[in-house]
Amino acid sequence: MLVTRPQPEADRWVRALADHGIVAQALPLIEIAPISSSPALQRAQAALASWDVAMFVSPNAVRMFFELDQPLAQASPALAAITTRAWSPGPGTTTALIEAGWPADRIDAPAADAPQFDSEALWAQVGPQVRTGLRALIVRGGDGNAEPAGRDWLAARLLAAGSALDQVAAYQRVAPTPDAAWRARAQQAASDGSVWLFSSSQAVGHLQQCLPGQGWQRAHAIATHPRIAEAALAAGFGAVHGARPTLEAVASSIKSLHDA
Repeated sequence: MLVTRPQPEADRWVRALADHGIVAQALPLIEIAPISSSPALQRAQAALASWDVAMFVSPNAVRMFFELDQPLAQASPALAAITTRAWSPGPGTTTALIEAGWPADRIDAPAADAPQFDSEALWAQVGPQVRTGLRALIVRGGDGNAEPAGRDWLAARLLAAGSALDQVAAYQRVAPTPDAAWRARAQQAASDGSVWLFSSSQAVGHLQQCLPGQGWQRAHAIATHPRIAEAALAAGFGAVHGARPTLEAVASSIKSLHDA
């Protein structure tokens, strides 16, 4: 299995899959780059307590917002003193928030058995909190100009409900710069029976960008969301299977493919 998540999540998944007896290799298709000297980010960091809720789109959003270069731990004891609630789209982000010092009783996230961990599942939990004038911050990835970029589904819902919304980019999601070994491994995995694990549609796009013209008709993939599966199929992957974005679900899906 090729794990295409950004680092350091890719290596964590490789180790966790090994515990399930699955041979995996990290081949990140998204690199997380810091945004330096961003006045907007600096203002958001200093004024975190001024928002009623802060939604972090990913573990990297947490890590970069709090400028945590080391494994998350004891990052911000001051978080216990504010009343801002944190919104998390899934267990990875929730874990990052707790490790950063955010009290668990002030974190809202999808139910553990939610079919997906995404904005829609989060909205099912936090919708009742939303009101006219709610002060909300979304911490997300950005483009090359440090402007917030990405899916706007949750932002649109907040604005439609009359919330006062701010968004800030804490990091950039960029395509990798492949070397010869990277290209050779990816090209080999197009036809050798390897299984690609996609957790982002952007990762699929970056793969096409890095290997233009490569055929994927003989390649297999597991996608952790229907939108990602659609992107992989559109890229030409011959077999795409869905799985919930949990380690257990992905491991079960891989083993079922092996058994088949």
